[in-house]
Amino acid sequence: MNSNKTTKVGRPTNPKSKRQIKLTERELKREAGLLKRGRPSVEGSKRQQVIAAREAKRAAEIEVKRGRPKKVESDIVELERA
Repeated sequence: MNSNKTTKVGRPTNPKSKRQIKLTERELKREAGLLKRGRPSVEGSKRQQVIAAREAKRAAEIEVKRGRPKKVESDIVELERA
């Protein structure tokens, strides 16, 4: 008694609905590489300049510092004495 029949489970879809058409168009754009997602970046903005400078440093193999500077023990001792 081997039953290999599969039945479609769930709510049926209408391929001519606006939502299904939109999903199909989105899938076609994704396959073609034309799907644009997110907020577009503004060329020449301060943020883009910072990112470009960071990439230039990485390309030149210069150390790129990230985050807040770490407190050095000597700085802490000097602050307590003052």
